[in-house]
Amino acid sequence: MTDRKRFSREVDTGGEPIHTPGGMAEPAAEAGPSADGADLASTDMDQSPSGSAPEAPPETTTAPAGEGAPSAGAGVPAEPAEEAVRRLENEAAELRDRHLRLAAEFDNYRKRVNRERVELADRAQAAFVIRLLDVLDDLDRIVEDATSAPPDALREALVLVDRKLRKELEAAGVERIDPAGRPFDPSEHEAVATVPADDPAQDHVVRTTFQPGYRFKGQLVRPARVEVYSTQGAG
Repeated sequence: MTDRKRFSREVDTGGEPIHTPGGMAEPAAEAGPSADGADLASTDMDQSPSGSAPEAPPETTTAPAGEGAPSAGAGVPAEPAEEAVRRLENEAAELRDRHLRLAAEFDNYRKRVNRERVELADRAQAAFVIRLLDVLDDLDRIVEDATSAPPDALREALVLVDRKLRKELEAAGVERIDPAGRPFDPSEHEAVATVPADDPAQDHVVRTTFQPGYRFKGQLVRPARVEVYSTQGAG
């Protein structure tokens, strides 16, 4: 009975056991559909198709600042000294030429402005002279008729010419200064004589105008020559 049970066990297991130095090994797993399916399933889980999963990007390492990083001008080639000197000389020559051109243009501008100013003053003087020519023509006619015209007519003609001349001078900006009876002003008057003052209130008051003065557009052209009251010489 014992031999039959051992024989049947050997037949069921499908082979003899393997003897090892450490003892008898366990019999191999029975091959069958379940074992093959488990192996395939484990293979599918461990290994996925190459086309379905993307490859991971390679890892990149960033060097810390100041450790192995190239400097800003490390890749720029240095300019040779001769080329730098030549470039600076060309720039200096260009700036010098530009300065000379600007100086010449400014000099031409200054000369043109001065010439235009002189021409403008000449045109203004010519317009003033044209107005005075009418007065000169009237004087010429008075001189021609002096021998035949009555004295009263000549006097009236001279008064009209004098009034016309003064009107033209005032239109041009000429102002007559006649300070008789007003306080003496040394900035516009020239005292050529003094007379004792009977009243202290008359001290430094103009008594007589010997020669009137004139201003042209506010600027003194000629001071008035006058006689002034003074209490210093009064006894």
